[in-house]
Amino acid sequence: MVPCNIALALLAITFLLIMMPPGSQQGPHEKRLLNNLLGPYNILERPVANESESLEVKFGLTLQQIIDVDEKNQILTTNAWLNLEWNDYNLRWNESEYGGVKDLRITPNKLWKPDVLMYNSADEGFDGTFQTNVVVKHNGSCLYVPPGIFKSTCKIDITWFPFDDQHCDMKFGSWTYDGNQLDLVLKSEEGGDLSDFITNGEWYLIGMPGKKNTIVYQCCPEPYVDVTFTIQIRRRTLYYFFNLIVPCVLISSMALLGFTLPPDSGEKLTLGVTILLSLTVFLNLVAEKIPTTSDAVPLIGVTILLSLTVFLNLVAETLPQVSDAIPLLGTYFNCIMFMVASSVVLTVVVLNYHHRTADIHEMPQWIKTVFLQWLPWGLGMSRPGKKITRKTILMNSRMKELELKERSSKSLLANVLDIDDDFRNVSGGNNASMTTSLGSGFIRHPTTIEEAAMPSTGTQRDLQNILRELQFITNRMKKADEEAEVISDWKFAAMVVDRFCLIIFTLFTIIATVAVLLSAPHIIVQ
Repeated sequence: MVPCNIALALLAITFLLIMMPPGSQQGPHEKRLLNNLLGPYNILERPVANESESLEVKFGLTLQQIIDVDEKNQILTTNAWLNLEWNDYNLRWNESEYGGVKDLRITPNKLWKPDVLMYNSADEGFDGTFQTNVVVKHNGSCLYVPPGIFKSTCKIDITWFPFDDQHCDMKFGSWTYDGNQLDLVLKSEEGGDLSDFITNGEWYLIGMPGKKNTIVYQCCPEPYVDVTFTIQIRRRTLYYFFNLIVPCVLISSMALLGFTLPPDSGEKLTLGVTILLSLTVFLNLVAEKIPTTSDAVPLIGVTILLSLTVFLNLVAETLPQVSDAIPLLGTYFNCIMFMVASSVVLTVVVLNYHHRTADIHEMPQWIKTVFLQWLPWGLGMSRPGKKITRKTILMNSRMKELELKERSSKSLLANVLDIDDDFRNVSGGNNASMTTSLGSGFIRHPTTIEEAAMPSTGTQRDLQNILRELQFITNRMKKADEEAEVISDWKFAAMVVDRFCLIIFTLFTIIATVAVLLSAPHIIVQ
C-alpha cells in the first residue's frame, strides 16, 4: 500500500512541473540580462542617444510628515520621499529574449542617476536621502524613489506670532548638470503629493505647490534648472491662545482692579509690581520662540514701545540678541506691560497725593483747578455734601475773588474775629466809637489798633486780653480747619487720579486686545 501512495505523489509532482508556465524559470534569464546590460555599461555616461539633447527628468516630492519647525535656528525638518523618473537609453532590452523579464532592481551605484540635491539643505551631511534601488523597465524607464529626513533652511516671519503662516521652500536641482544637459520637469502640476501626510500637532498644512525655475548664477554662464516646493503651514493657535493670551488678559484686568484698592490698604504698589513680574515671565515664554534675527516690520506701537522693549530685553536676558521686529504676541505683551508699568508709576503718584499734609505740601492752584474741579466734573465724581457741576466751579471761582476783595476792605479786628465790619462810623468818616452789648452791659469797642493798645482803663485792658485770647483760639481753629481741608483735598485728588487711571487703562486694555486680535490673519486654528 505504501509504495502505491509514493507513486501517486511522484506522479502529481511531475504533472505540476509540466503545467507550470515558462515565466517561472527566470533566474538564469535575469542573470544573463544583468550581465549583458551592466557589462558594457558606463555609469559616467549621460544616457542619451544624442549628446546635444538634454535628458528630461521628472521630479516629484511626497511629504510624509513635518517633524519639527525650529523657529530659533530657522530650520524645517521633514520626512519626505523623492520621486525621480527618467529614461536610460542604454538600459533597454527585448523581454521575449530574456524569458519575459520586464523590470529589474539595481543598486544606484551601478547606474547613472541624476545628481539632484536640495540646495537649501541644513543637514550636516547635506544629503539626507537613503540610497534605495532603481527600478528599471525593459523600455529604459528608470524610477528612483529615495526616502530621507530633510533639514532645510526656512526664513521664519514672526510678525504675526502666534497667528502666523510660514512658507518654507525646498529647492531641488542638479548640482553639476546645467539646463542644456539635464532638464527637471514637475511630475505633477499640483505640486507635492500629500496623500500620505501625517498631521502635525502644532502646524496645519495648507498646501505644497511646486514651481520650476531656470536661473543663471554668477559662477556659470549656463542656465541651471531647479524645482522648488513651498511648504505652506499655519500655526495652530489654540495652545497659545489659552496658555498665553487668556492669562495675559486676566493679569491685565487684575492690574485695573489695583486702581480700586484704597491707598491705606498698603497693597496697591505690591499688586502692580507683582503683575509686572508675572507679565515678564509670560514675555520670556514668547521670547523663547522668537528667532535671533528677523527682518519683519513691527505691527502696533513700535515707536512708543521700542525703548521699553529694549529695556525689558536687557532685564530678562532671554529675548533675542538682535531683533528688528516685535511679534504680534510680543507686541501685545509689551502693550500690556507698558500699561502695567505706567499703572505702577501712577500708583506711586496716588499714594504720594493721598499721604500729603498741609505742613509739608501746599496744593498749587492748577492742581485745585484740574483735580478738584474740572476732572471730577468730567468723571462724574462728587464729595459728600458738595456736588460738583460746571456752575458750582464758576461760582466758587467768583466767590474766592469776592472774598479776597472783602478781606482787603475789612479792618484787622474784623478779620481776626471773622465778623462783619459794622462797628465803623460810616456817617461821620472819623474814628468814633460805637457800643455793643457784651454780656449784660455795654462796652466801648476801640476803632483802631492804637486805641485798643492804650491801657487807659481796666476795662480796656480786659478787653485787650480777651481779644488776644480770641485771636489765638480763632487762629488755632482756622489752622486746624485749613489743615483738615488741605488733607481732604489731597485725598480727593488721589481718588480722582485713581478713577481717571481706571477708566483710561481699561479703555487701553480693551482697545489693545481687540486691535491685536483683529489684526491677526486668523484667530484660532485647531
